[in-house]
Amino acid sequence: MQKVLTSEEMGEVDRLTTEEYGIPSILLMENAAHAAFRVIEKMLGGSVEGKSFLILCGKGNNGGDGAALARILWTQGAIVEAYLFGNIDATKGDAKTNFCALKNISNTESQNDKKLYFESIWSDKWNHTTGSELQKFDVMVDAIFGTGLTRPLGRDFDTTLEMLAQENDAIYISLDVPSGLDSDDAEVIGKNVVADHTITFTAPKLANVLPPAAKFNGNVYVANIGSPNELINKCRSQIFVAEQQDAKKWIKDTVFIEDSYKKRRGNAFLIVGSRNFSGAAVLAGNAAIRTGIGLVTIITSESALESVSSRVLAEVVTHGVSETKSGSVSFEAFESIQDLSKKADVLAIGSGLGSEDDSTRELVSEIVLRRKTPVVIDADGLNSLSPFNIRGSDELSLVLTPHEGEFLRLLGTTEKEVLKDRIKAVRNFAEKHKVILVLKGERTLIAAPDGKVVVNPTGNSGLGKAGNGDNLTGIIAGFLAQSVQSKTDIFESVVAAVYVAGLAGDIAAEKFGKRVMLAGDVRDCLTEAFKEVGE
Repeated sequence: MQKVLTSEEMGEVDRLTTEEYGIPSILLMENAAHAAFRVIEKMLGGSVEGKSFLILCGKGNNGGDGAALARILWTQGAIVEAYLFGNIDATKGDAKTNFCALKNISNTESQNDKKLYFESIWSDKWNHTTGSELQKFDVMVDAIFGTGLTRPLGRDFDTTLEMLAQENDAIYISLDVPSGLDSDDAEVIGKNVVADHTITFTAPKLANVLPPAAKFNGNVYVANIGSPNELINKCRSQIFVAEQQDAKKWIKDTVFIEDSYKKRRGNAFLIVGSRNFSGAAVLAGNAAIRTGIGLVTIITSESALESVSSRVLAEVVTHGVSETKSGSVSFEAFESIQDLSKKADVLAIGSGLGSEDDSTRELVSEIVLRRKTPVVIDADGLNSLSPFNIRGSDELSLVLTPHEGEFLRLLGTTEKEVLKDRIKAVRNFAEKHKVILVLKGERTLIAAPDGKVVVNPTGNSGLGKAGNGDNLTGIIAGFLAQSVQSKTDIFESVVAAVYVAGLAGDIAAEKFGKRVMLAGDVRDCLTEAFKEVGE
């Protein structure tokens, strides 16, 4: 997991890097430019020679990064046009050093092969009427504003953005954050650059990872510029973004050893499905068995048993228990469930269960109250709970996986305004109720009882279809059962499960397209997802 830093925290890391570790700030700027160059070079197939670049720079350090990048690109054979919005004399510090260097090179270079052109623009409006005779650029670099912007861009910058949008064939790259975004805010504050790629330095910022702002970043690369990890870890931020390394670590922690057998691989019991929603049980069970778990057992209502048994994978065990008149598992089945699940490592409850009957709702509450293992609750299991009977514990984790509508019901409100700050909402709920909360949606959030919130970067809009919530329930249950057996951290296991589930969705979107991909396709892509993270 990578820590997400505010602009203030990022400034403090830079300051302490210089003051406590003796790394000059000018070297950090040079490192940032070289890091950006390496990303761009790889993006262009290993060479920038002969490629044309437009680099727009602001007066601050973000512009200084852009100026240093322009110089490095020129030394590697690129054709570069760089523009500074402002007068060099009005700049200062490391940025001014790089602007002056670029101007001096440009003045000399203009008499030779004109591969580097630099000019100061006296307004906030850029118009390609000077420089080379290039009509199109291969790459356009936005280095206008970095992490300090808190207000909308002016009208002249709006005009600049409109002109940039006409360069349709160019690759758009932003340094740190797309200009026009407040790096500390997930909300959009005005017009902004729409980047294909964003290269951010040292650590991701909130606008890099959380929508709607994150939508304008394109692919995000986090570049190390030499600040010690110790300084980043000391920052107070409790916001993180999940990364592939989290899934790799989970795979390593739950590795298949020579004497692995089914009981050592974890045992999950899923209380799911009902007469009218047997498909949800099938999806959850089939997803769970694909995670590497040893045993998966579905407990469902008697009237749903045949439908579930006939469609679930052969490796999944099924049991039918007493039901309500509407065909949902009833409270009368509680003792049978307790007896059947004595050896369970994790229970999952809710997918397709139904929540209309008092008897079913009472069953869910009793299972939560008297649980002896971690419990994952989704869908109708969540609808059976009230804000007053949710209580987790350090020993027996309670994992809730609501979408936004279900989360509002758990909060006891219909006011969507409470979700304007999603991170604050999930953190407060997880801390108050001592649960792990997985709030599904665009960029799923995972909140821990200690206040930590992780943003998951995988997944796409194609997952917003029936059945994918059931998939996720099964995947989380499968991961947790293996974690119980291997004695690994439960919260980290949930983070890994959500990451892999989203990755399977991304693979399915690439193979089938978001429009036609189904929950079953996503489950089948788990195999490729595990391979991608290093299984």
